[in-house]
Amino acid sequence: MDFSTENMIQALEAALREAGSLVVSYSFSILGAVVLLVLGLIIARMMEKWSYRLLGEIRGFDETLRRFLSKGLRYVVLVLVLVTVLAQFGVQTASIIAALGAAGLAIGLALQGTLQNIAAGIMLLVLRPFRVGEFITAGSISGTVVEIGLFATEIKMLDGVYMFAPNSELWNTPVTNYSRNPQRRYDLTIGIGYSDDIDLAKKLLLDLAGGDNRVLSEPAPEAFVIELGDSAVNVTCRYWTMTSNWWQTRLDLTKAAKTAFDQNGISIPFPQRDIHYIANEPKAKKPARKAG
Repeated sequence: MDFSTENMIQALEAALREAGSLVVSYSFSILGAVVLLVLGLIIARMMEKWSYRLLGEIRGFDETLRRFLSKGLRYVVLVLVLVTVLAQFGVQTASIIAALGAAGLAIGLALQGTLQNIAAGIMLLVLRPFRVGEFITAGSISGTVVEIGLFATEIKMLDGVYMFAPNSELWNTPVTNYSRNPQRRYDLTIGIGYSDDIDLAKKLLLDLAGGDNRVLSEPAPEAFVIELGDSAVNVTCRYWTMTSNWWQTRLDLTKAAKTAFDQNGISIPFPQRDIHYIANEPKAKKPARKAG
């Protein structure tokens, strides 16, 4: 056997030994990676179920937010498992984490408005300034809440028009919730003539409020003169009702007050204004010029 053939055989044997050692080494790495992946998938699934069940024990916790947070925890676990698996093969995980951070920052900047709506949606679902079925006003938005999502809220306006409002707009605007409190107050104010009987008007209003079973006895209704207007004495009847009866009670008592005032001779005057006419005085005659 010549020298060149012997060198080739030695090189081949060395390559086979190196390949064998690599196979053994990477076999353990691959086996470890498979085990980590399987365990990671199982743990991620268990964490999702555990967090979903735990959040479900919180009274009134929103179902949409419950699913979102539990799935988010699962994906976080899966990302950690993937980074750990790559580390098994000697991959520099620091660079991967940095790349993921840079990619997340780029995506965040590109989807800034969307992420803002998601953050606002989470805050709305957690703090619950309004719930489905409640009537709210927020800026120019006014209507009944149909559904609260992570990106936007569906609202049915008074005229039946459908509105899809971004959550960020609702979160950054003061919200007035007309349905949250169980009781509401209303001030029924009616102007009567200056020559009419104020005490009689107050009595009629109190009788109307006391005779309506939708008006609460506590706090008790009260009547008073709230203002001396330009054309009328404004008499107010203040009463409380349940929120569900507020609107219809207001309509019914307003109509009943007009009827009662008419039957008892109490006028509801139109706006009036007194005009004082001052006649112009006759102009003085200028003296005639003398002829030059």
